[in-house]
Amino acid sequence: MNIVAKAIHTMIRVLDLDRSVDFYKRAFGLDVADRFDFDDFTLAYLRNEENDFEVELTWNHDQEEDYTHGSGYGHVAMCVEDCAAERARFEAEGFNPGDVKEFHRDGGLMARFFFVQDPDGYKIEVLERHGRYT
Repeated sequence: MNIVAKAIHTMIRVLDLDRSVDFYKRAFGLDVADRFDFDDFTLAYLRNEENDFEVELTWNHDQEEDYTHGSGYGHVAMCVEDCAAERARFEAEGFNPGDVKEFHRDGGLMARFFFVQDPDGYKIEVLERHGRYT
């Protein structure tokens, strides 16, 4: 049996759908590809031309308090061409990005990255295209 799976989306719950759509558009160039409004919740699927993997934003209409992330959530990762330039752009957008960091292994650069949080506090790792992160 040969099982081949394709990752299609990651889902996060958001408190303010418009605020989150605006963040992901300005930060990563993700646009709403589909939106489905139901009585109690709305699903918005975001993507860009880079690939067809999507971020699914789930807005529960009756949610009034911030969601908690518990101790299990880690982060979503996005690749960019120039980490320092993107960090500067994020700073100018008021997104409060963390410092650019580097991991080295076997005498060479393994990864260059920084973290940012979306409006609901979800961590996003922004990695420079390099090595396995392309």
